[in-house]
Amino acid sequence: MQNRKFGNTGLEVSILGFGAGEIGDFSIDEKKVETILNYALDNGINLIDTARGYYASEERIGKFISHRRSDFILSTKVGYGIPNYKDWSYDCIIAGVDEALRVMRTDYIDIVHLHSCPLEILKNSEAIEAFHKTVELGKVKCAAYSGENENLKFAVESNAFQSVQTSLNFCDQGNIDKIFPLTQKKQLGVIAKRPIANAPWLFNKRPIGKYVDEYWLRWQKMNVEIDIDWDEAALRFSAFTEGVHTCIVGTTNMEHLKHNIETINKGKLPGEIYDKLREAFKQNDDNWIGQV
Repeated sequence: MQNRKFGNTGLEVSILGFGAGEIGDFSIDEKKVETILNYALDNGINLIDTARGYYASEERIGKFISHRRSDFILSTKVGYGIPNYKDWSYDCIIAGVDEALRVMRTDYIDIVHLHSCPLEILKNSEAIEAFHKTVELGKVKCAAYSGENENLKFAVESNAFQSVQTSLNFCDQGNIDKIFPLTQKKQLGVIAKRPIANAPWLFNKRPIGKYVDEYWLRWQKMNVEIDIDWDEAALRFSAFTEGVHTCIVGTTNMEHLKHNIETINKGKLPGEIYDKLREAFKQNDDNWIGQV
């Protein structure tokens, strides 16, 4: 697995990261979670991304791979859900980081994001001051923001964060032209989420009420024909788009994880396929905003 420098943070991240949202499902057997987390680390994936809101995810990371802490870069998200603290307040962020450290059984967290907070929170220096305090205390290495659209633009322009996490896939390309030139200029780390667009090709009809609904509509409108499997094309598109350092894919299926690793190791998409996907998005873009 190839690694990339993560902006100017001093970190190096694997091109494929592991999105730990799905392993937070309480119905997933813990032995299965332990096996897939360790398999990811054994096969060169060194970025594990989670969040306070992902149910049992942080706890399971602490339980099953904290003994391998030097093997991976840990990324999480805070700002909410701490009893007796107001969401997004200075004290809530400080307490949220402390709770994440405790639950994940670690002395530090490499990357901590404000998790898709409202624009008014970003404009309030209280939240950013709290983030910088956690960095000053050595609890966090990199203060980051996870979000989309005008919130993301403000975060990038604020000079308050060293990295960002945002949606990027062949159905969600707005950041390529609007945000990535600026993140590259400022040398910010970039984590791409939803790199396979939640797999719209798996649905024969519109999946109303499902997370993939909007991407399915875009995929239908783009109406692109390609000569490789969509899951491969989607992941290679996102992973090798200029400005992306790592892309996170979540799964509890070992075969899917193996396939994702094999796909990344194939490298860039052929230029004609990448260009076709870029052009199809541009031609059909109907104010397609980034999906939170």
